[in-house]
Amino acid sequence: MGRVLSGAADSFAALARLAGMAFENVDYKSLDIPAAPFSDPSIIPDFPKNKVPRHVGVIMDGNGRWATSRGLARTEGHKAGIVSLREIITACVRLGVDVLSAYAFSTENWNRPQHEVNVLMHLFAKTFIDELPLLKRENVRVVFLGDISALPKKTRDVFERGLAECANHTGMTLALAVNYGARAEITRAVRQIALDAAAGKIDPAAIDDDMVASHLYTAGLPDPELVIRTSGELRLSNYLLWQVAYSEFYVTDTYWPDFDRWGLVDAILAYQGRDRRFGGLSKTEEA
Repeated sequence: MGRVLSGAADSFAALARLAGMAFENVDYKSLDIPAAPFSDPSIIPDFPKNKVPRHVGVIMDGNGRWATSRGLARTEGHKAGIVSLREIITACVRLGVDVLSAYAFSTENWNRPQHEVNVLMHLFAKTFIDELPLLKRENVRVVFLGDISALPKKTRDVFERGLAECANHTGMTLALAVNYGARAEITRAVRQIALDAAAGKIDPAAIDDDMVASHLYTAGLPDPELVIRTSGELRLSNYLLWQVAYSEFYVTDTYWPDFDRWGLVDAILAYQGRDRRFGGLSKTEEA
């Protein structure tokens, strides 16, 4: 995973203590995530910078089905999915992606069995701590999309401390969507704008796309140019509905735990072959 950088040991120790706090009905011994160091990055094709999407969004689907197809508990699929995310983070850094957003936990996922939710909350905290050396080594900045104030305090404390550790990073942005739902995000933005208008802080006539975008969780980030969904499902599942208006979509039947850097390369190659017209004419049609 990489060494802990000098001067950060105390911070990591404090975070690890937070991550180690007990969650109800969680078998901690089963949550160890295998190390899977990223292999030689030189074997990834060197795409021209202008051909790589600035923002890649991933809907990480299929963890549970991956596990059950192997006769394993669903939690094993979530653990394997973290290994895949680790590889995709590193691959995106190597390829020059500016933003990688990952749909980790939706507002609808609270409807899953309580034990699975408890395991996920612990995994989120534990993984954030385990991956901090990688995030530091790769200079990755982390932001959260979604209402993390609604998460269990133990998970939230780890997230907030981890965010502080990455706050000054200047490389790729990793946007983790946790307790995120696009409809809730848009409703929240509209409510904030309405309150400002009612207070006389803004003129309703001045409300435009840019103002709405500035009130979304993704404010300051470019919209996704490429959205990848694994497991073959052909839906957005309430993910970034505003932001993906002109995104290119790539769907693969591969379950998320089996999605690797080569799957990412295939998705980018497909993206490079798209004719992005944004409502206008293609170059061939213009000619």
